[in-house]
Amino acid sequence: MEVIGTAALSTFLSTGWRDTLVTNDDIRRDSGYSVKSFSDLVSCVAKLAFYNQDHVLLYRGQNQDFKNGATQRSVLKPTIFRAIYGDPLPTGLPKRFARLALAEKHLVQEWGSIGLEELSRIERHRILRWSILQHYEVCATPLLDVTNSLRVAASIASFGRARRQAFVYVLGVPQLSGAITASAEADLQIVRLSSICPPSAKRPHFQDGYLVTEYPEIQTYDDRQHYKITEIDFGRRLLAKFRLEFQGAFWADPFPRLRKAALFPKETEGDKLAMVVESIKAKLGDDLSELTDPNL
Repeated sequence: MEVIGTAALSTFLSTGWRDTLVTNDDIRRDSGYSVKSFSDLVSCVAKLAFYNQDHVLLYRGQNQDFKNGATQRSVLKPTIFRAIYGDPLPTGLPKRFARLALAEKHLVQEWGSIGLEELSRIERHRILRWSILQHYEVCATPLLDVTNSLRVAASIASFGRARRQAFVYVLGVPQLSGAITASAEADLQIVRLSSICPPSAKRPHFQDGYLVTEYPEIQTYDDRQHYKITEIDFGRRLLAKFRLEFQGAFWADPFPRLRKAALFPKETEGDKLAMVVESIKAKLGDDLSELTDPNL
């Protein structure tokens, strides 16, 4: 994918607001701008959006800022391209792509068996199958989860935090159009989950979920050979990095944190698609829970 900001960006660094001579590399190496409340975060993002009007802003929350050990740049890689303990890249990739293809096959079969809407769309479009498998954490895919909701991203970043801080990443992407936006100029595709998941799939709608991937998508292990591993990193679209400080009352009225149960409804609460993916996970086997190292 193309690197955002070949021209200078206007953004926040750890030292404060900068509107000249800031590059994507500066943002990735920086420790992140500290914010102490959700209200402050909203104000910062409002300024970011106003001064970067060529980009649509999407957000990702994490409880840790993973950096490449050699370059000390923040990395945001899709799960399929992260090194796995005991199974380093590139030796593990053929196995992961084979598992992804098997999961796609099961998804189509299960989708049809319980009569979910728009089976033909799922059969025809691989990226839609990947989107569902990624968002429901069935297996590793070439997609990265993001959201259009700053509150969702900040809430997810703060779930189960053992540390006193977390991170929200702001990605700059091209203007969005329809369920799937493809940009040849940016080498990006953006999928709006609410437009491709059936109404019975609660989770994507509650999270205002989006997914981003390369354009054209890397469909097989052989396709991967045409890319440097450093190219398949959404840190290249990073417009800002915010460090959320939880020592004080980060979440306070009128901005309470969204509860985990609200963003991750269970199948018992009527999410038919959650039932489908649980069945697929069982068929694929327990080895899908392998640990990953996002640094590599």
